[in-house]
This record gives sequence, C-alpha cells and structure tokens, in this order.
Amino acid sequence: MTTASVTTSLLSAESVSKHFPIKGPFGTRTGVLKAVDQVSLDIRRGETLALVGESGSGKTTLGRCLLQMEQVTSGAVRYEGVDLTALPAQQRRPYHRSMQVIFQDPFSSLNPHRTALQQVLEPLQVLTDEVDPTPRALAALEQVGITGDAVHKYPRAFSGGQRQRIGIARAISVRPAFVMCDEPVSALDVSIQAQILNLLSSLQRELGLTYLFISHDLSVVRHLATRVAVMYRGRIVELGGTEQLFTDPLHPYTRTLLSAIPVPDPRRAREAKLLRAERPTEWFAWPDDPQHLVEAAPGHFVAG
Repeated sequence: MTTASVTTSLLSAESVSKHFPIKGPFGTRTGVLKAVDQVSLDIRRGETLALVGESGSGKTTLGRCLLQMEQVTSGAVRYEGVDLTALPAQQRRPYHRSMQVIFQDPFSSLNPHRTALQQVLEPLQVLTDEVDPTPRALAALEQVGITGDAVHKYPRAFSGGQRQRIGIARAISVRPAFVMCDEPVSALDVSIQAQILNLLSSLQRELGLTYLFISHDLSVVRHLATRVAVMYRGRIVELGGTEQLFTDPLHPYTRTLLSAIPVPDPRRAREAKLLRAERPTEWFAWPDDPQHLVEAAPGHFVAG
C-alpha cells in the first residue's frame, strides 16, 4: 500500500519485515519473533508522521530498519527513490548524514566523558569534510538553547531536558533532511516535555525537517503530528491524518489507545476503563494480505 506519491515521499518502507530468532535453553532455534511484519509506509517530505502503539508493537524496530541501524529480513527501504537495502555499507554512508536520530534516554545516549561541544562535534567530524566544524557545532547548540560556558560542561552537569537538547543539537548539526525521534520526551517531566516539543516544532519550521515521531503517548502526538500510523504486533492497523484519527478512530485497537488518554471527567474515565478491558480476539485475526488496508475515507486507511 502506498499513501504518498513518489514525488512527495522522502523515505518509504516497502513490505519491510524484521524477524528475530527465538532460541531455547541450549541455543537451539525454537521459532521466530516477527517484530516487523511486511510493513509498507511512506513518509512525506516536511511532515511529522507519528508511529504509535504499545510497548513491544515494533515501533522502534521499524524506525531502526528505516535508518538501516537494523538489517531488514525482507523488503526495501527507499530514500528519495534509492533502495538503501540494496546498497553495500560503504555506499550507504552518504545517506547517514541525511538521516539522524534523537534517542529516548538523553543520558545514556551521551558520552559521559565528553563535553556538550564534543558531543556535537563528533558527527560533524565523522560525516562532513569541514576542516574546523566548531562554529557549526556551536551554532547547533545555540539553536537548542545551550550557550556560553555550558558548552564545555559534561552531561552530569545538565538536567534531563538540557541533555535532550544536546542530543537534538547533535542530530541537527549535520543538517539532515530526516530525523527519527524515538520517544524523545517520555523520560522527561511534563513541563519539560512541552518545551522539547515546542523546540522540535520550531526546528522543523526553520530547517525544513521531516520527522518520524515514535511514541506510545497519543496526547503528545496530537499536538505535533501531521499524520498518525497505529502499529500493533508488527503491523500497521490504521493510518490517517491526525484529526481524522483522533475524532473518528476506525480500528478497535486505535479506539483502545485513545481511551487510555487520561480524562478529568470520572464518568468518561470509567467508560474508557471499560473499553480498555475489551480486547476481542478478532482484532488479531489478520487478513491473508498483512498490508490490506482499506481507504475508509480520503487519506484514512484501516486494516480490513
């Protein structure tokens, strides 16, 4: 299934699968875990596509496959029409600069023995040919609000939100076109989450970035995403515009995810709890074609 034309698609997955072997107590292979199962998805240039679902649904694995951080079991990943999975590792190197990632944990993603400036200099030294990338590193840090003597401090001297700002500066320093945001605010306080989300929105406007925003928190997604893809057990079960999906969810799993958003009204909260308790087995009765998504409304697709 294709949801965007070739001319507007920056990055796309075509029937991408990623399987992991399941091993028994003596190292014997006992089965296969289908973390991602024949997913087709287009990410349009300049948009924020949110990928949502509960833990273990395959969101991060799919994102890592798109970035070629994981080798796909089958299928193709295309960046501006070029099949990255068909390229040798050396020929994929130029694309690494155009595709960056912001990780979930802002502390473990940083080297504790490097200053903020050194953290941002590293990708510039590896992925660019600039003789002195320091001015660009300082400019990236300034864009995210890390200035002055703070650039010479180590991660332990920063708060969680500031560490994530350094991670964002590191990602944008090489001027990518595409950034995967892997639950970038889930480890932060609510007040800091809003600041980071506002920063991501501002940088997208300024730099023309395209985001894949991975999250399990739909209340966060609603304020940032252009479109939303709902993932369950390695497959996409619903895809549509953000307001479409929030106001008229079509798949039972999507409705359950939406019901998990906290509401102040006790009566509505009780109704949501009852909905979450209903998990009919027919949700998991997949059609023969795992990517058989029906266009129920213009731009709004659901597993049929």
